[in-house]
Amino acid sequence: MTLLRLGALLRERRGGKGIRQVADEIGISPATLTRVEGGRVPDLATFSKICTWLNVNPADILDVTFDAKESVNNEGTITSAAVHLRAERALPAAAATDLAHLIVAAHQELARRARGHRTDVSSWL
Repeated sequence: MTLLRLGALLRERRGGKGIRQVADEIGISPATLTRVEGGRVPDLATFSKICTWLNVNPADILDVTFDAKESVNNEGTITSAAVHLRAERALPAAAATDLAHLIVAAHQELARRARGHRTDVSSWL
């Protein structure tokens, strides 16, 4: 599944329900729902609400894979970063995923440094 499939998935799941009713259930405006169903990429908050309503993992829609070593918290962070990066249509999907992983790794390193732990960066190479 890809982010481009999100609109079609929404239309399928909505079925015979009206735009206003489903938008209200999701917690977004009818105009936003119409735009996403039409193929527009939603912002992160809207994407999260839609995934919750659809009962799907955002990583499945973004086609983002995770290493077994990554924690559940990191998975959500990487997914969030990937959503923002994939909104840029000129950026290849693989590059968006790689950048999301890089952002999270940098964030983890900064958090370690803030706690006073040193990291051997040469071990990353």
